[in-house]
Amino acid sequence: MGIVAGLDSSSEFTRIVVCDADTGAVLRQGYAPHPVEAKATDVDPQAWLLSLGEAATGGLLEGVQAIGVSAQQHGLVPLDTQGALVRPALVGNDKRAQVAAADLIEGFGGRQAWAEAVGSVPQASQAVAKLRWLARTEPEAAQRIALLMQPHDWLVWQLLGRPVRRTTDRGAASATGYWSAATGAYRPDLVELALGHQAMLPEVLGPAEAAGTTPEGLLISAGTGETMAAAFGLGLGAGDAVVSLGASGSVMAVHHGALADPQGMITSFADATGMHLPVVHTSNAVRALRGTAEMLGTEDLAELSALALKSTPGASGLVLLPYLEGERTPQLPHTAGTLSGLRRESMKPEHLARAAFEGMLCSLADAMDVLRGRGVEVRRVFLLGAAAELPAVQALAPAVFAAQVVVPQPADYAALGAARQAAWALGVSQGKLSPQIPPAWQGAAAQIFEPGEELAVGQAVRQQYIATRDQLHPGAFGG
Repeated sequence: MGIVAGLDSSSEFTRIVVCDADTGAVLRQGYAPHPVEAKATDVDPQAWLLSLGEAATGGLLEGVQAIGVSAQQHGLVPLDTQGALVRPALVGNDKRAQVAAADLIEGFGGRQAWAEAVGSVPQASQAVAKLRWLARTEPEAAQRIALLMQPHDWLVWQLLGRPVRRTTDRGAASATGYWSAATGAYRPDLVELALGHQAMLPEVLGPAEAAGTTPEGLLISAGTGETMAAAFGLGLGAGDAVVSLGASGSVMAVHHGALADPQGMITSFADATGMHLPVVHTSNAVRALRGTAEMLGTEDLAELSALALKSTPGASGLVLLPYLEGERTPQLPHTAGTLSGLRRESMKPEHLARAAFEGMLCSLADAMDVLRGRGVEVRRVFLLGAAAELPAVQALAPAVFAAQVVVPQPADYAALGAARQAAWALGVSQGKLSPQIPPAWQGAAAQIFEPGEELAVGQAVRQQYIATRDQLHPGAFGG
């Protein structure tokens, strides 16, 4: 069918993969950092174009027929009536809008009202909260805003030569806080609530639609947000979940419908295929391991992992509730972590190390149970993040999650997902693929771990954790 490319413009760099459109085999790759400070919250979008150009040097895109764009979510590119920048773009890691998010929650009638309206409760990172922040802190700039874009929308628009038609996709739109994955429609009233006036919004394309074609004949697909592109690149389907192990954690699953959670624990994203990606976040994951390693004086997490495996399931009765930074799931923002079950025989380094791993995984299993409790099926769990390579995580996770665990080999999955989307749009334009069925690329190379005979033991560890959690925080999950 041809050659396609996928580019991922993250918060720090641009990665490009050039793939065979039929098989997904990677033919060439490019990389370039963004010429911006790593933690900058205000960014000139031209930096993304400069990085893209550098990553594509050396004839990288020669012979490419279609390009897909993935980019950092939650960014906001505010433009005036002429399509010029009103101010630098605000990016996802910007925490300045926390008070603005709280104002919006109160101003619209609470968490449940937001969850029912757009499938999520405003967070500082979301575009809707950034709009309220701009309206309150930079009112003159806010008044000039006439068009709202996210990073991926803006990049697609630039690649197409800034046409009159501006587009986005349902995946990226679902992260804004003013588009509903359940109804597939914008909520202009929420834009006005946040900004103080209406603004133009990009047209939301379907998964296999093209945003347009460049004058040179290069097809540009709809593009999407990084999370949705990575899910597509991994080859996720119904019954699959992704557990991300960063300092904080998240559990995301593929589901057939949007979920509105009255408590606001579920963020209801749309994916890049026509399905949905409900996500539950935890405030603590690997930070609990790092804190334990520091307490025990171990050199690194690998040593902590080896120490944990010297203990036994249940850590001799030790239970760590890893709520070190408060917690989002359950909603205990002002609590602290707790170490329970201390007895003379349990006061050994290996038991504390094991309790840290069990506590982290059980906390993420709590997040997974929020989704399972709403009818989301989880048969297979993809573990992402450097901590997924730790032997203790791989040994404990299948039984704790009660599912097959997949640890994919490191790859540029967001860029691969963008390329797969480009192949889909190209195939549809050529009449070779159905708009309902994406190209069947080979899945991610991975290690597979089964619960096996350890399932009962893992569930006993879960019950020990749940009993401790419910004793210390009764009703945390509404029970």
